[in-house]
Amino acid sequence: MYNTIGELTALAGVSGREEPVRNHLLARLEGLCSTSVDSLGSVIAFKKGKTAPKNKILISAHMDEVGFIITYIEENGLLRFAPVGGIDSRLAAGKALKIGDRGVPGVIGCKAVHQQSGDERDKALSFEELYIDIGASSREEAMTLVRLGDTAIFDTGFSAFGDGMLRGRALDDRAGCALLLHLLEQELEYDLTASFTVMEETGCQGAAAVANRVQPQIAIVLETTTASDIPGVSPEKQVCHLGRGPVLSFMDRGTVYDRELYQTALELARQEGIPCQSKAGVYGGNEARNFQTAACGARVLAISLPCRYIHSPACVLNRADLESTARLLKALIPKVANL
Repeated sequence: MYNTIGELTALAGVSGREEPVRNHLLARLEGLCSTSVDSLGSVIAFKKGKTAPKNKILISAHMDEVGFIITYIEENGLLRFAPVGGIDSRLAAGKALKIGDRGVPGVIGCKAVHQQSGDERDKALSFEELYIDIGASSREEAMTLVRLGDTAIFDTGFSAFGDGMLRGRALDDRAGCALLLHLLEQELEYDLTASFTVMEETGCQGAAAVANRVQPQIAIVLETTTASDIPGVSPEKQVCHLGRGPVLSFMDRGTVYDRELYQTALELARQEGIPCQSKAGVYGGNEARNFQTAACGARVLAISLPCRYIHSPACVLNRADLESTARLLKALIPKVANL
């Protein structure tokens, strides 16, 4: 599972440009289950189990990541760009990037601090004030390397560090994809439909299309969620903690989750001795809202990995949380199959 996360985070997959991730997953799924790709580019997989469940179950994770898109090339060869998905501009200056299908190296630049006015130094620079330097001396030279509409990702790798910690780009939600792939590689008690969706970070368009096509009765979303268990954050705002297991949501800004599914997962974790925690607060959102409301509607549950520094060049997960989430997910399917 950890090798899979490393492989997936090595691939570029900004929203709408998920092809490398999709191709890798399709290759891994070959021979494990039947697969198809819908018109938006999401992968839909069906795994035959020992028994057909009463409820049609869908488990989903999104393939895409936040990143940047090239919008203009200056006469001097510097690139203007816009964020794709929710990225804090304060994280951008000085970061190394890979741009386009060729992985052209670049660096996000800005005006030097000693050249900034007092007002500029006192506020975060906006994306309009930043640019990407690819070492080109002119627009003509830059245009031989990049084009308008090319996407860019942070140039950071995946590695273990500290006491059981994992760091890397795009752990939201390549870690969820790795968990789902790990599940599909096992023998299952019940038939299961899985989806690896596109464009979650820009509005969950992929999930909406998948939901209408699959029309599940129960949908489980595998995600990451912001852990703020760091200095300077009051306990009631920390949301969740690394090392305390998967995070179950009762409500976020897009979804009120099915109460029976939520309580079933909590009780199962207690019975099985699996560390588990509730998301302490109503924050964020994910594809669950699309699965809940599409077609005839579905009962939904979100199981998330606690993640520090989400949507940054180096997200941080805890290895034990991955293992606990994998255990809970496998045990949960028989419980919800015939609710």
